[in-house]
Amino acid sequence: MARPDLKNPDLYVEEVPHDLFAQLRRTDPVYWNEESDGPGFWAVLRYADIVEVSRQPKLFSSAHANGGHRIFNENEVGLTGAGESSIGIPFISVDPPVHTQYRKMMMPAVSPGRLAGIEERIVERCRVLLDAIPLDQPVDMVQALSAPLPLMTLCELFDLPPQIDWHLLYDWTNAFVGEDDPDFRQSPEQMAQVLGSFFTMMGELFESRRQTPGQDLASLLANAQIDGQPTPFRDFLGNMILALVGANETTRNSLSHTIVNFARHPDQWQILRSNLDLLPGAVREMVRHASPVMHMRRTATEDTVLGDRRIAKGDKVVMWYTSANRDETVFERPNDFDITRGNIQHLGFGSGQHVCVGSRLAEMQLRVAFRLLAERVKGFELLFTPRRFRSNFINGLKNLDVKLQAG
Repeated sequence: MARPDLKNPDLYVEEVPHDLFAQLRRTDPVYWNEESDGPGFWAVLRYADIVEVSRQPKLFSSAHANGGHRIFNENEVGLTGAGESSIGIPFISVDPPVHTQYRKMMMPAVSPGRLAGIEERIVERCRVLLDAIPLDQPVDMVQALSAPLPLMTLCELFDLPPQIDWHLLYDWTNAFVGEDDPDFRQSPEQMAQVLGSFFTMMGELFESRRQTPGQDLASLLANAQIDGQPTPFRDFLGNMILALVGANETTRNSLSHTIVNFARHPDQWQILRSNLDLLPGAVREMVRHASPVMHMRRTATEDTVLGDRRIAKGDKVVMWYTSANRDETVFERPNDFDITRGNIQHLGFGSGQHVCVGSRLAEMQLRVAFRLLAERVKGFELLFTPRRFRSNFINGLKNLDVKLQAG
């Protein structure tokens, strides 16, 4: 049997290969994956090993100078893999202690007090979106709910002008993470056009927030002082891409995958509808089962051992969250979607120093969306198998054609 290439985006076009990940967890959980266009990498597949890597940022670096947080080397091909040189280093590609400075600076924007006021407006926006969806008729829920809800929330966090259309942010984020999907990267010219429009708007936003800062996330990023130095525009660009992708992709794809799960497991939907107190735990199961971001990469800064494998200094180490979240030594019946699970400690938002700063906001939007859906929808009828992203990074759905059953 040929050794599987976990980097190959075609492996994920039909579905996430959970059976393959399960086999590797049993037989080769720290798996050497050869690359046709690189030196190869260690694929870390077990929950405990990923936690071990995540808690040692000095040993397993995310730094841009060491390649960054993606399988490809950011310091060679740019943050989006498109070879651009104008985009700087986002804080996900920075190690402590500088990374810690960024997190401390950003936490007020996603603190419980700040989110308390946002939740009411998320409810209002979600009600408007759901009111526009006809019951018992075909609808693409990606366009109707999963994409606009988090992007509208993001517009509020950035305090963007009301004329900014969420579709523009949607197209940008798809292009930023869609390096292997021809629908999102149609040509170098098209990507250059996407980046050009993004740079123009971000330039205007950067200047306005420097001149008149507010309490929004864009103002925090534009006026950040790291080691006493102001953030340059190019790093502002990198951090805005990170915020756009991070605040959108996790919520969008968890929403979409969970609607698919409820369509395939209507008993789970009825359990939730009959007991909405389950929602806090249910949203953790939604993210665990979906694993919307499938992996993150680190680089070993010195020789070490992981599992029974000798990792050399400079080796790429890729943590497959989508495997860890189905680890049978941690989760009973890991492939089952079960909203009644208790004490779910998933890795869908990462772990350690780089755990997602927006995880509370993502969970809030999932709670709001499914609570409001439960008020009006008896069930979900899946009309067609959704088209998936061609990606080894984002576990994304391009469409989700369903009928929302009245009830």
